[in-house]
Amino acid sequence: MNAMAKVESDISEEEVRALFSLWNSALATGDSRIVASRYTESPVLLPTVSDTPRTDFDSVKDYFDAFLLKEPQGEIVEGHISIGDGWASDTGIYEFTMGTTGDKVKARYTYLYVQEDDIWKIQHHHSSVMPEEYILGKSITEDEVKGLFGLWNDALKTLDPKAVADRYAKNSVLLPTVSDVPRTDYAAIEDYFTNFLKLEPTGEILESNVVIGTNWAQDCGK
Repeated sequence: MNAMAKVESDISEEEVRALFSLWNSALATGDSRIVASRYTESPVLLPTVSDTPRTDFDSVKDYFDAFLLKEPQGEIVEGHISIGDGWASDTGIYEFTMGTTGDKVKARYTYLYVQEDDIWKIQHHHSSVMPEEYILGKSITEDEVKGLFGLWNDALKTLDPKAVADRYAKNSVLLPTVSDVPRTDYAAIEDYFTNFLKLEPTGEILESNVVIGTNWAQDCGK
């Protein structure tokens, strides 16, 4: 694949699409420096999960320092390629699968590629969550709702209170089993599981009743 990064001034649609594969392969390394090196010296990155434009190597690397912790891998769902004099663009919709959780996020994308030192690199990259998913929320199935308990239970098995607390929303309310104190923020939830995990607990659902609405899902039972 490295051979596809260095091409003549003319570039084919297949080579443009291969540039996405190079970027995606850089994500798979888990090394933010490798990802940032896919961008030009003066790039413009308007990322999916940050409000801050990234316009140099250090700020691009900083964004991917956090994003790569999710172990993302992308797949183009629909793309449209344009090629001009010294530039190429790839615009469409892609979907990321987060290796740490299995979550999928679909977003709109635009890559503008230019040659820098005879290598095609990303000069402009815009990525934004699909409006439908942002407004209405990503649809979820009953099986996926039940699978969320499995993720929480797996977090218990790590015996790491931070791993468990990460499964809760920012404005969550935890009314715990072995404490009379409601937990309503990350620190309080982590504090509860610091003690609870000393018991090495693991859970099993005996009876489940799932209800799904717009932007929410509920699983009640025993």
